[in-house]
Amino acid sequence: MGLDLYAGIAVADYPAALAWYERLLGSPPSFVVHDGEVVWELAESRSLYVEHLPERAGHAMITVFVGDFEERIAAIAGRGIAPTKVETYDNGVRKAVFHDPEGNEIGFGGGPV
Repeated sequence: MGLDLYAGIAVADYPAALAWYERLLGSPPSFVVHDGEVVWELAESRSLYVEHLPERAGHAMITVFVGDFEERIAAIAGRGIAPTKVETYDNGVRKAVFHDPEGNEIGFGGGPV
């Protein structure tokens, strides 16, 4: 059996969130579901969606583990977004945490150096 992931982030200010996530992820969405929901396909069958759901906004906690940690974090910084926290765990795994303007937490993790 395969594994699909469809992780969602609820936002109140949809236009502002769309612009912020385009900068964070480095591209426009992979597709528009409808007027108020967009999807980025991060890898085959693994997607992140942003949806206009004001009553649920600001509570997401998502971490994406990547193989190009340093390059990805540098690219995000080059697009004007700095992590709110960077940490290295005892086992060497690294994590950079970003918070969107509504408080949703999106982290990028990477293996030990």
